[in-house]
Amino acid sequence: MAEANIAWILVASALVLLMTPGLAFFYGGLVRGKNVVSTLMYSFVSMGVVSVIWVLWGYSLAFEGGNEFIGTFDALGMQDISFESGDDGSIPPALFAIFQMMFAIITPALITGAFAERFKFSTYLIFLVLWITLVYVPIAHWVWAGDGWIFGIGAVDFAGGTVVHINAGIAAIVAAGLVGRRRNVERGVEPHNVPYVLLGAGLLWFGWFGFNAGSGLAADGLAVSAFLVTNTAAAVAGLIWVIAEYQQTGKMSGVGFATGAVAGLVAITPAAGNVGVMGAMGVGGGAGVLTYLAVRYRHLLKIDDALEVFAVHGVGGIWGALAAGIFAAGGAGLVDGEFDVLWANIRAVVATIAYSGLLTFVILKALDVVPGLGLRADEQEEDSGLDISYHGERGYVSDGAD
Repeated sequence: MAEANIAWILVASALVLLMTPGLAFFYGGLVRGKNVVSTLMYSFVSMGVVSVIWVLWGYSLAFEGGNEFIGTFDALGMQDISFESGDDGSIPPALFAIFQMMFAIITPALITGAFAERFKFSTYLIFLVLWITLVYVPIAHWVWAGDGWIFGIGAVDFAGGTVVHINAGIAAIVAAGLVGRRRNVERGVEPHNVPYVLLGAGLLWFGWFGFNAGSGLAADGLAVSAFLVTNTAAAVAGLIWVIAEYQQTGKMSGVGFATGAVAGLVAITPAAGNVGVMGAMGVGGGAGVLTYLAVRYRHLLKIDDALEVFAVHGVGGIWGALAAGIFAAGGAGLVDGEFDVLWANIRAVVATIAYSGLLTFVILKALDVVPGLGLRADEQEEDSGLDISYHGERGYVSDGAD
């Protein structure tokens, strides 16, 4: 059995890594053509920077011993991490570290949709190091390490509703508010490449099976159940989204279905290990309605969250965490009259929002006042497009790329 578990989690790890290029295309298609390379690079460079951080100190601080708030430096550089399975057939600790690395990679990449088309790339590289170390790592320890305080109160986050999606969603809205609105953009821009959006959504959906079905860390019935409920929630949310869109506009857009499906995937993530198929339909239905309304009315906040990260990942993640307590199978959910899981998850949600919001604000404010850094591209760079300004290349060789 150990060999089967190892094989499955290796595959699941690769699937989760594929989600980051998928996110890059999803986001890249939504921006203007003059910023497509920059938007793609936010995600791709996370694969490089976060991988190195995770190996050097991130994994150790997140999962190696410590107290209820943070781990230790005992496994710096992955020293003394075993590559052998346990006697009980569990996967090797090194494989667990690999699997968790992929979650760490995609989380800050999610944030970038909020400040797309206007954030300085050099500052982003420094932000990656600081945010993973000071925000992501502690929350991962709280929720997933056996001695973490959120784990200890009985909160359920099977695959990252709090650690990944609420964390990124709250950081995104803080970042969007601090960096300011895009120049000459009032209510968003038309996506320059809808096929990219659909391709990215497809890769995300595909990779999400590793994200959720792999989180039980074994090739077993729980993985099968998580796979099924993941697909169900995504399908329901995508359909709900385009039905709501049709009622408002008379059209069913590809971007709308893709966004709804991603919202369903976000919402089922914390609950994938503890809800049944009918519960997943409730999770997906709620995600479709709530995130559609959040996107539709987000402009009332007067914050330019360019690619609706808070609406999809923040709102979707909060709903998913609450839904894990509402629809929990086995008589543990609110639908069966039990409140314990929901109450624990409410506390986890509030703690994640408070910590991520505050620390992200402090990190970005500090970077904004450091001479030579700052958060915002200058007007000429923004008007020319960040592809040329920061990367010296264009996504397309023809004129009229914006």
